[in-house]
Amino acid sequence: SNRGRTKLSTSSASLRRPCAMGKGGMHIEEAVKLDFKDVLIRPKRSTLKSRSEVELSRKYIFRHTKETWEGVPIIAANMDTTGTFEMVKALSKHKCIVAMSKHITADAFVEFLKQNPECAPFMAISSGTSNADFAKLKDCVTRTNIKMLCLDVANGYSEHFVDYVRKVRKEFPEHIILAGNVVTGEMTEELILSGADIVKVGIGPGSVCTTRKQTGVGYPQLSAVIECADAAHGLGGCIVSDGGCSCPGDVAKAFGGGSDFVMMGGMLAGHDESAGEVIEGPGGKKRKLFYGMSSDTAMKKYAGGVAEYRSSEGKTVEVPYRGPVDATMFDLLGGLRSACTYTGAGKLKEMSKRTTFVRVTQQLNPVFNANEAK
Repeated sequence: SNRGRTKLSTSSASLRRPCAMGKGGMHIEEAVKLDFKDVLIRPKRSTLKSRSEVELSRKYIFRHTKETWEGVPIIAANMDTTGTFEMVKALSKHKCIVAMSKHITADAFVEFLKQNPECAPFMAISSGTSNADFAKLKDCVTRTNIKMLCLDVANGYSEHFVDYVRKVRKEFPEHIILAGNVVTGEMTEELILSGADIVKVGIGPGSVCTTRKQTGVGYPQLSAVIECADAAHGLGGCIVSDGGCSCPGDVAKAFGGGSDFVMMGGMLAGHDESAGEVIEGPGGKKRKLFYGMSSDTAMKKYAGGVAEYRSSEGKTVEVPYRGPVDATMFDLLGGLRSACTYTGAGKLKEMSKRTTFVRVTQQLNPVFNANEAK
């Protein structure tokens, strides 16, 4: 258990304020909730001589399946542009996972695994919650040896979703189940008790997610990670921090906050392995399309458009073309190793035990931001 091991250094009395109740049962929770931008990790004495001594690989035995998985606990998000077979081939070499786009067919999985059987331990089959989704999930599971399933909805608080997690657990008792998304401890516990091994944590922090703008709903990601990790670890479960990371330092903070895995989309967008054509713009600048899975782009592609009863909760952007993803992965993993050496953690597993967060008003010195060489 990681309970109580991540520390937050602050003198703010507001962190200890209870909820205030408004008229009609409305509550205001006055305790300060924090995002990655609100903290830095305090350095600590270390016996490590080099970043090369840090072990990023972890081994997990999951609560429900008792299956063992070993690798670097980074997951590419199950989005059209990042949950691709090309991304699997690249990230599996780093022992990282790709949650595949839920629109990939069983036939495509079978064909890919014939050519790349070594990739199976680093893939997750994604699914929504409809009857058609379940039938497709069953087809994919029975025809492949992929052991990880990603049950993904924007709002993991519905009874329908909890029932779906139970249904999938009953049907596939030996598979590792990721389920979400949620941001609070009690719902993390509910999903774990219903059959999830790993709970996806994050509502609205993603770079192409507009849920917070459209609905006003969300939770600062670092606080969500700390609280959900505490709840999950108390039951022998795990969490994955999903969204909100814009640099390797944010990934380090997620692990420092107690997350077992970190999922990312935007940090892996724009590469050769990302789906989509390279677009050449003014001045010869190359870009690639990246969009949220609740965006107009995604819903037009898969549902014929945005239904009248809802709104789009994602956006479509053009991101700079970044070449092969390997360079980004080396930068990310190098940053993680460095964060471990600054905190004296010889293994990534030790990161949350060694982390003390300090609240800050500024992350970086911006004086030469406009002059940065691209």
